[in-house]
Amino acid sequence: MPRLLLVAFAPADNAALGGFAEAIGLEGTLIAFEGEVPPADAAADALKKEADGFTHIAAVSSMQSKDVMARLAGLLDAAMVTDAIKVVSPTQFVRPMVAGSVLATVETMHEPVVITFRPASFPKVEKNGDKALKVLETTTSRTSKSGGAKGSRPDLTQAKRIVSGGRPLKDAATFEKIIGGLADKLGGAVGATRAAVDSGIAANELQVGQTGKIVAPDLYIAAGISGSTQHMAGIKDSKVIVAINTDPDAPIFEFADFGLVADLFTAVPELTEKV
Repeated sequence: MPRLLLVAFAPADNAALGGFAEAIGLEGTLIAFEGEVPPADAAADALKKEADGFTHIAAVSSMQSKDVMARLAGLLDAAMVTDAIKVVSPTQFVRPMVAGSVLATVETMHEPVVITFRPASFPKVEKNGDKALKVLETTTSRTSKSGGAKGSRPDLTQAKRIVSGGRPLKDAATFEKIIGGLADKLGGAVGATRAAVDSGIAANELQVGQTGKIVAPDLYIAAGISGSTQHMAGIKDSKVIVAINTDPDAPIFEFADFGLVADLFTAVPELTEKV
């Protein structure tokens, strides 16, 4: 008989997990980490001990969950489906390929099935919020690299408003002051491009895009972001996209609902003052 284990890596995951459980048509059992999630290998080992008897094990797509769940699939000798955006049946799922330009229906022929799914593709359901079967306690302590007011900001994948910055921000302090400043004024989350992350300007967990987090906020402000294919694949479900760039021919202007050809070092602080 099919059984679904839902894994929450953050409190904000709960509503999205409930939506996925409803979509797949299985009553889900929720398991959550308390405090900091340990390194991926330790987290996968902990989940393996809880996975016995479950036919489906699912988590919200994020860089962290993909790291942990892929290791878990290996430990369980399980089938793996990443970034599912639709449930056809308990064995068939739709997922994007080629930066979202192709949608593929994949079928799993083996149990258990380990799944990560994009929360924006499923309605949020609160019913699982306080129904954790077990809380996995950890003693791991890690210090965030992003600094500033990160602790008070909403989760990136659940935020209604996101301000993202690219490589032109130069350094972490400038990134936090300009991008973080506007995000805090809007009560939103901070995002970054892969180039900004690779340059050490922004923390890894802030990366938005095909190889980072997939987001779908009401408002996405992209400052100093050209609009690469992999970045646009992560923000295409945003309701309103605002682009700020000095290059009028930047690809992001083709997708933006509002575009401002301006220097972000001038435009973003002015916008922050007026919010």
